[in-house]
Amino acid sequence: MQSHITEYRVIYGDCDPFDVVYYANYFDFFERGRTEFFRNLDLTYRLISDTGVFSPVSETSCKYKKSARYDDLLVIETTITYMKRVKIRFDYNIYRKEPRELLAEGYTVHGFVNREGKVVAAPEEVTEKVNEFISQE
Repeated sequence: MQSHITEYRVIYGDCDPFDVVYYANYFDFFERGRTEFFRNLDLTYRLISDTGVFSPVSETSCKYKKSARYDDLLVIETTITYMKRVKIRFDYNIYRKEPRELLAEGYTVHGFVNREGKVVAAPEEVTEKVNEFISQE
């Protein structure tokens, strides 16, 4: 599957007192990867929400392999595993760039809902751009 790469430098605020990235911040890294993945497709969450459709997380997981530390340059690899009419799944691998080491892997599943929270189909533009990206493989 095709993936999108985002780099991110760990800041002091990401870390616990031992200069190790706090475990919950990996979910922020997932969001950075997902946001840049969409931006790469000329989509933004603002553009999607302006259509009245939102994409909340319905499921998530993270498996930690090694610790990221203050000032590490991370590589966030984001892949769409599947896209269905009303949901989408992203998989993530987070690496330390130098030396390249897998630090964490995980996923998020998102539904599509309207302003009232009712499940709706993904916006057509999202479906088209995601399917176009997937078909480039």
